Amino acid sequence: MTPRDQSRSAREIASLAPIIPVLVVEDAGHARPLAEALVAGGLPALEVTLRTPAALEAIAAMAEVPGGVVGAGTLLTPADVRAARAAGARFGVSPGATEALLAACAEEGLPLLPGAATATEAMRLLEAGYDMLKFFPAGPAGGVAYLAALAGPLPQVAFCPTGGVSPGNARDYLALPNVICAGGSWVAPADLRARGDWAGIEALAREAAALR
Repeated sequence: MTPRDQSRSAREIASLAPIIPVLVVEDAGHARPLAEALVAGGLPALEVTLRTPAALEAIAAMAEVPGGVVGAGTLLTPADVRAARAAGARFGVSPGATEALLAACAEEGLPLLPGAATATEAMRLLEAGYDMLKFFPAGPAGGVAYLAALAGPLPQVAFCPTGGVSPGNARDYLALPNVICAGGSWVAPADLRARGDWAGIEALAREAAALR
C-alpha cells in the first residue's frame, strides 16, 4: 500500500464520525460490549492504544463487532504494526513517524495516521505522500490556534487532533477547515466501563457523534 493509498483510506475512516474514541483497555472482557456501545452511539472508528497487555486481545474482540472499524494506536515499531494487523486492526495511529514505521505499515497494507506536531513534520510527511495526519499532542502543541495557522500554508493537509481534546473544545477543533475528526477519550470513561454501564457510554457516544 502506497503512502497516498494509506492516507486516502485513513481519511475515509476519519470521515466516518467527528470523534474517534481513544481507548486504553485494561480488561479484554470489556472490549466487545464497549465497541458495541460506541458503534451503536454513532462512533464506528475505534482506536485501541497499545499501552496495556490486553490491547491486542481487545482489538481482536472489537474487530468482530458489526459496523465497527477498529484501529491500533500508539504504534511505535514495525513489530507493533505486525501485531496490530494480525489482531485485526484496520488502521493505525502513531504519535510520530519514523521511516521504519512507515515502511512497516506500507508492507502490511495498514492505513496510517502518522503523528505530526510541527509544520516541518507535516511537510516531511506530505512530501512522503501522507496528507491525513494526527496532530499530537494537540493541546500542548498549540491547540486550535496552531492548527488554524497551519491551514494557510498547508491547505492540502488534514488533521485528527488528539491530546487535550474535550467536550469543551471539540467543536472549535472540528470547525477548522483542516480538521476531519478529533480523537477523544471522554466518550468511554473508566468509571462507566468498570461498572459495565454500556448504555451510559452509548449516550456519550451519541453526544459526540452529534458534535458536527
